[in-house]
Amino acid sequence: MQNSTKSYYWQYMAMLFFYAFMVMMGVLSQAHPTPPISLTVDQSGKGDYTKIQDAIDAVPSNNAVPVSIWVRPGVYQEKVYVPADKPFITMSGTNAEQTIVTWNQAGWINQTAVFAVWASDFTGRQLTIQNTYGTGDKTVALRVSGDRAAFYGCKILSHQDALFDEIGKHYYKDCFIQGDTDFIFGSADSLYANCHLHTLSGQNGAITAQRRTSPSEESGFTFLWCNITGVKTALLGRPWGPYARVVFAYTQMSNVILPQGWDSWGLSPYNLSNVFYGEYNCFGPGAVTTQRVNWAHKLTTREFAHFMAQASALRRTIIGSDGGGGKRGASTPIGGEGNKANVEQALASAAGLTIE
Repeated sequence: MQNSTKSYYWQYMAMLFFYAFMVMMGVLSQAHPTPPISLTVDQSGKGDYTKIQDAIDAVPSNNAVPVSIWVRPGVYQEKVYVPADKPFITMSGTNAEQTIVTWNQAGWINQTAVFAVWASDFTGRQLTIQNTYGTGDKTVALRVSGDRAAFYGCKILSHQDALFDEIGKHYYKDCFIQGDTDFIFGSADSLYANCHLHTLSGQNGAITAQRRTSPSEESGFTFLWCNITGVKTALLGRPWGPYARVVFAYTQMSNVILPQGWDSWGLSPYNLSNVFYGEYNCFGPGAVTTQRVNWAHKLTTREFAHFMAQASALRRTIIGSDGGGGKRGASTPIGGEGNKANVEQALASAAGLTIE
């Protein structure tokens, strides 16, 4: 009996020691967390890699730390794919004019993207992403299929279906987006702030084709303080889904925008009643609403404040309340957020709403 008691005692002590050891290791791991990863891509061979995809491939699967990929000036002729198991990557170019990712491919939208992002919490800064195929087919330049993605100061260039804003919550700021037909399309919930939209349409092509498929779906495109230019004529959007939702506010519209503004894309009058296309305080010759389709909305201040509350919440979800972005990799800050946040708050307050 005595030997049995001693045996239990030593088993207990061994378990206690093991538990204490595991706790200690946990404390040590918290005290010495895995450091952020920083990689450099340089075509001249003076960085860690000469290709962008090689740098992405070097990020560990199921990554949990901020990753900064610095892309030095050059024309990178490659398709880039950021898989879902590599979140928290920030990719920064020197500037969009000198840091160019380009490829030439047309076909089905799921296969042609020059730059495809499936990972969550991706940030792209100062990059040009271009599909050089030309006209006559679907030519995606950028596909964004991960959640909480943000792009700053980027140029997205193609013709038909240039930006596949597929799914998730996304934020685009100070970007130049160029295409002809449905060149911003998808089911994402996205805010475009201070972006320049340039349409190459020669046959009344639509800028947007948003695909909201049910009233409960949290998706839609909001364009705030944007500028629309182009050649010949174009429409603001046409519904890819029966509950499509697009709002333009404080956007300068040149005379390329047709007076009717929007197209039904063959939807019945019943389905059009579920589409929400709105404008608020836009200006320029293309912003005159007297001849807009009768199912478009001219937003009231209160309706606009509601959309701004949603847009502000979306932005904070993506980049954080302080703009730091949580685990996002290091990058050069791009200013202007503070003033616009103040305007959003002022407009919402004037309408009796509060942006949280």
